[in-house]
Amino acid sequence: MDKQNLPKIVVLTGAGISAESGIRTFRDSGGLWEEHDIMDVATPEGWQKNPALVTKFYNSRRSQLLSVEPNPAHLALTRLQQFFDVKIVTQNVDDLHERAGNKNILHLHGELIKARSEKHTELVYEIGYREIALGETCEKGFQLRPHIVWFGEDVPLIVEASKYVVDADILIVIGTSLNVYPAAGLLYHAPYGCEKYLVDPSEHQVDNLFRLRHIKTAAGEGVPALVEELINRYFFQQG
Repeated sequence: MDKQNLPKIVVLTGAGISAESGIRTFRDSGGLWEEHDIMDVATPEGWQKNPALVTKFYNSRRSQLLSVEPNPAHLALTRLQQFFDVKIVTQNVDDLHERAGNKNILHLHGELIKARSEKHTELVYEIGYREIALGETCEKGFQLRPHIVWFGEDVPLIVEASKYVVDADILIVIGTSLNVYPAAGLLYHAPYGCEKYLVDPSEHQVDNLFRLRHIKTAAGEGVPALVEELINRYFFQQG
């Protein structure tokens, strides 16, 4: 079946999908990341106050990626992309989607495996899993910083993400509290008639507002089951 005749699927992923691979989230540890207050390590003010601490913190998070692997939810999305036109919008800064073979990924909040110029945001560099050092600069002589959208900073890719959602026939939300804006606001852009699914074990207040089908399981269980349901519906139950 031609993908052009199939529904367009947009997937929005949050911290819950990465947590199943062993990546800690600040919301699961009382507002701390590895015992650091988020205001100290994830804000522009924290960077100005103590760039050495922020650099060390993100070097540690980047190194951690070497010890984790994509989980069944990531792998199920790769299978989904084999059948459908799928775009993934992620709030996560890890590279587990890429390592699972996912394509068409929009990283709303930046990427750990990249660095950018402190002053020239368009200068972005692939650095892999290595450390950034204080004194390491872009070609214009300015300090490199983590390529992360910190709290209080603009989310430049939110407009592109909203265009994805406006065009979606099916929206799948995975592992997010739907409390972090502007990403949570993407649901308001879903067109009338768009099927909406939420895969997350927690209770949410948005189910009725957005008419979501809430699959109350962890991503590693719920996403593969939903993927198989969609594949069966469109490829094996056609008259």
